[in-house]
Amino acid sequence: MPFLLALAGAAQALLASRALRRLAATRPPEGPCLPASLLKPLHGDEPGLAENLAACLAQRHAAPFEVVFGAADPGDAALPVAAAAIAASATPARIMSGGAVLGANRKVSQLVHLAAVARHEALVVSDADMRCPPEWLTAVTAPLAMPGVGLVTCLYRGEPADGAAWSRLAALGIDWHFLPNAALGEAMGKAEGCYGATMALSRATLARIGGFEPLLPLLADDHALGAAVRAAGLKVVVSPVIPAHVMSEKSLSSLWNHEVRWARTVRLLNPAGYAGLALTHPLAWALMALAIAPGTLTLVGVALVLAARLALARGVDGALGVAGGWRRWAWLPLRDLLSAAVWVAGLRAGGVVWGAQRYRLGADGRMVETGRTP
Repeated sequence: MPFLLALAGAAQALLASRALRRLAATRPPEGPCLPASLLKPLHGDEPGLAENLAACLAQRHAAPFEVVFGAADPGDAALPVAAAAIAASATPARIMSGGAVLGANRKVSQLVHLAAVARHEALVVSDADMRCPPEWLTAVTAPLAMPGVGLVTCLYRGEPADGAAWSRLAALGIDWHFLPNAALGEAMGKAEGCYGATMALSRATLARIGGFEPLLPLLADDHALGAAVRAAGLKVVVSPVIPAHVMSEKSLSSLWNHEVRWARTVRLLNPAGYAGLALTHPLAWALMALAIAPGTLTLVGVALVLAARLALARGVDGALGVAGGWRRWAWLPLRDLLSAAVWVAGLRAGGVVWGAQRYRLGADGRMVETGRTP
């Protein structure tokens, strides 16, 4: 069985690489340009924040747009960074700080406050760790003008915020696992994704689904928002623009907690789909097959898997315009085995760590705080 899973996973890697290359080659929509309010929750002065906010304010968008930054704590270290970015830009922007914490999901709590003061009809939610190309805002709002479209989202690539090994591994996990596999799922019409790093919808659609408030107790607010839009009879569209998710991980523990949180969330929301992710870890299966039945056939299987995974890495890097080379690809076996370990950890029920808080997850995705991390 491990040998067959390894071969199937090798084939899946080639299909995923092809799907990502097609997505990256698709030209993002250039209009119509809709007036938009970009809602940007902030928390902490993370590495790369100044560059991320500057890219946000530098969007080439033919219609009026504004950026509304928000933080729950008026003393948050991100606010001076946002103020400096605003001062250096001609784009209309404001800072909102304070406001009651309305639920366990503090990001959604900020979105409730930010949406209340936004001026434009199109609302775009974007995380503070996203670094977006200049055409991104137009690409994610233009489809809202199409009949029946209720929400627009997009996939994203990884970019290390620094030279630390853990940040680099985090970014490679996005590039070589999440991104191509999500692209394949979307191409097959199976993913039904809503990716929280970018979510654009109209104020009318938000009101139709009851606002952001129903998402306050949920960990996977993006998934729930997409499901609510679909339940209202509207479509969720994935725009082909691919911004960068700037990754900063200070330690293996930080990286592990982050990725296990993602994994357990996916398993909770889609157990069958999570089980299917077994195919995305062919190297682990190939090595297991070699340990069980060492021999020429299983050695050939390991070689085939490594070749397929290398082809995926090279294909993804080429599609994204990332400088590859053996110094980057040498991380592939370690990254693949780490991803397999995260997947196994995600199979076990348990709590998650988000920031400085620990949470227990209910069957419906609700978060219950259980304490703080040491």
